[in-house]
Amino acid sequence: MCNFNKQPEATQELLHLFMQKASQELGGVNFLLSLIEAIRSKKPHPLVMREMQIASNNSIIKWNKVIFKDKVTLLENILVAHRDAQEKDFNILSEPNQKKRKNIINMVKTLNPIEFVVTPQNPNDGNGFSFGVFDTVDFEKEIVILNPIFLAMFFCSVNFTKNALKHSL
Repeated sequence: MCNFNKQPEATQELLHLFMQKASQELGGVNFLLSLIEAIRSKKPHPLVMREMQIASNNSIIKWNKVIFKDKVTLLENILVAHRDAQEKDFNILSEPNQKKRKNIINMVKTLNPIEFVVTPQNPNDGNGFSFGVFDTVDFEKEIVILNPIFLAMFFCSVNFTKNALKHSL
């Protein structure tokens, strides 16, 4: 999931365009990369912070709901399982075990309304941007796909974002 070269071409293009636009809306590539590094420096996982925000020198990311450790742990376990599988389009509801599947559905219902808002600390640098946790949520068709932007910001390395920014269309 966090290997940019193994992403489908459409996802690579989406990530490239979004990261280019995001860096422009924050005041530059370095501002975006410094925010991602600030996110990575938080321990335990930054999503479980009670303040629901992380600031770098030039930008700040906020979200609208407290996320509990059990949901983040479940999400990390899903990502670890997916890294081993190296599937291109990963539907997290493809879990055959019904108990795990129920936990995943509860996690999706909890995390789906969360919106992450990134803004520059200096309003002259740009307008900022926002994103959600999931790209697709359709319980009737049993499809739930994680947003690659969310993964890039909170789970993938800074090199993943650098590769997305350097990608040529």
